[in-house]
Amino acid sequence: MSKRKMKSTDETRCLTPRQLEILTFVRDARRNLGYSPTLQEMADELGISKITVFEHVETLVKKGMLTRRSNRARSLDLTPKVQLPDDRPTLIPILGRIAAGRPIEAVETSDYVDLEDVFTSRHPVGILTVEGDSMIDDQIRDGDWVVYERRSNPRNGDTVVALIDNDATLKRFYKEKKRIRLQPANKKYKPIYTREVDIQGIVIGVLRRL
Repeated sequence: MSKRKMKSTDETRCLTPRQLEILTFVRDARRNLGYSPTLQEMADELGISKITVFEHVETLVKKGMLTRRSNRARSLDLTPKVQLPDDRPTLIPILGRIAAGRPIEAVETSDYVDLEDVFTSRHPVGILTVEGDSMIDDQIRDGDWVVYERRSNPRNGDTVVALIDNDATLKRFYKEKKRIRLQPANKKYKPIYTREVDIQGIVIGVLRRL
C-alpha cells in the first residue's frame, strides 16, 4: 500500500494546507464545544497572526466553505458542501513506525493511507475469502480476503482468480509456449498446467482481520 499526505476532497482541493487547518479547527470546536473559536484562539493554536487568520477566513467565506453572522461572535460554521479529508472513513492515518525486529526509535508521521485510492479501479472490484494455504509464501493465508479486479487480461506473474472446469483457484499466472501455468506459492503444491483457463480477475490487494 502506498502512503500519502492528507488528500483533499473535490470541494477542498483548491484550498491551502493552512485553510484546511482552519476549517478543521472550526469543525472540531463546534463538535467538541458547541461553538466556533475566535480568530485569536485560532491564531494562538496555529501559531500565526490574527490578521493572517482573518484573511484566510475571508477567503473561505468567499469560496463558500465558511459561513458567519455579522456582528456575532463565535458564529463561524462550515457549509454543508465541505467534507474534510479526515471525515472520510476510508482515509486512515499512519501514526508512525513500529519495530517487528530490533527496536527502533518511534517516529510520528502525518501520512495517510487512502483505502479508496488503493482499491479503486477502472474495472469492477470484488472480494473473495481465501480457503487453503497454496499461496502462503505470497502472504495470502487461509481466511484472508483478496480484493480483485474483474478483468481477464493478466500479465505473467499476476495473482489471478482462475476458473478451471468450474472450479475457482487462486494462483500466479504464467503464459508459456503451448500452455498456461498456474503457480502456487507453497512448495507443498504442484503447478497446474492447462491450455485453456477462464480468468475471473486479477488480485490487487489482501485484507486480513486478526
